[in-house]
Amino acid sequence: MENLSRRNILSLGAALGLVGVAHPAQAWASTGSVTGATAGTGPEWVWDDAADPLMVSMLENGHVPAINTAWAPWVNNNDPLPSGLPAAFSAYLKQVNRLPGWADRTKLARAADFNRRRDMYLFMLYGLGSGIMSTVIPREAKSVYWSAGGANMQDRAAKTFTFGYDLSQLGAFEPTGQFVVTANKTRVVHAAVRHLLPQSPHWRAVADETVPISAADILVTFHSLGTYVHRKLLEWKVPFPAADQEAFLHSWQVALHLLGVPDEHIPQTWAAAEAQSAQVLTPILTPSTEGIALAEELLGLTAQIDLGVTRGFLNEFVRNVLSNEVGDWLGLKRDYVSAALVRTAWPAYILFREGLSPVMPGSFYMFDQFVRALGMLFLNKGSSGTTTPITIPTGNRAA
Repeated sequence: MENLSRRNILSLGAALGLVGVAHPAQAWASTGSVTGATAGTGPEWVWDDAADPLMVSMLENGHVPAINTAWAPWVNNNDPLPSGLPAAFSAYLKQVNRLPGWADRTKLARAADFNRRRDMYLFMLYGLGSGIMSTVIPREAKSVYWSAGGANMQDRAAKTFTFGYDLSQLGAFEPTGQFVVTANKTRVVHAAVRHLLPQSPHWRAVADETVPISAADILVTFHSLGTYVHRKLLEWKVPFPAADQEAFLHSWQVALHLLGVPDEHIPQTWAAAEAQSAQVLTPILTPSTEGIALAEELLGLTAQIDLGVTRGFLNEFVRNVLSNEVGDWLGLKRDYVSAALVRTAWPAYILFREGLSPVMPGSFYMFDQFVRALGMLFLNKGSSGTTTPITIPTGNRAA
């Protein structure tokens, strides 16, 4: 489909609360990074020098099935590295399976506590905001659709959700948490997909890049998740002290490092993140055949939980948190009764939950049950509340 016009970019930027939309090439400035380091090569030309050649070797030598079996019980951060791995793969994990030296454990602990206190909103925003936004990020939608995971979207959604879920858990970065392991597994999966996806004629026919999942692509995904959620929580007037905001950003900074993004490209402040997001995310949002199909699958999965919540409500909630323009791109049918409910009852729900209003909206329990069910739906297809297995693919989607 055609790219957005300049006018539509500005319109969508306003709808998503962004200002100063600029050309993406201006985004990768050498200032404002997490370490204050000067950026060299732009992240659109950076992949993963450590994991990529390793996974080429693992795939071409047929080691991946054995790795998937060996690392299945490797879940908690303090679990010993799996035995039975190829020597090169084990050596790689020993190098990367740690926090960066600049990680602040006090901030990470505060971020985990914040995530626990705000998990209801995070489930909704990550699931129905960021999750659907990903379907109008063309590179991400096409890569997801034509990779092996695209053939089973409930499983793919579970594995994506577990990344945010593990990041949001109390003690996520502590020895008994799971996020460091989750991030390391995800980084390896990215490296495998970088090798596999260019072999897909279907992906090559629609892609505008020769190798997927660059550091720039990962940063774009971060802005559709962390930066977007930060902005929406402020917009919803959820109490969000400066210390909590700083801690929330720090957890994402560490997450990006663990995924292999060079530190010099990781935003240092929310102001830097917003500036980068306005330049690299908003201008590229547009529908694609693959993205429309993925959005329909994702919303269809969410509709399974029912609880009296109609598909019309889901469509209108997506329109509310993303914009009518995105809803129109994805062909989300209008339900004006649900639109009125979302517009009036959701703000009232937030006020009551935060103790800012003594009036409990009549829809309180419907919202409360729905948000909890949404979270569980994606935890290993609703069957596990502890972890979702992450496996390395060995091929692509057939068709």
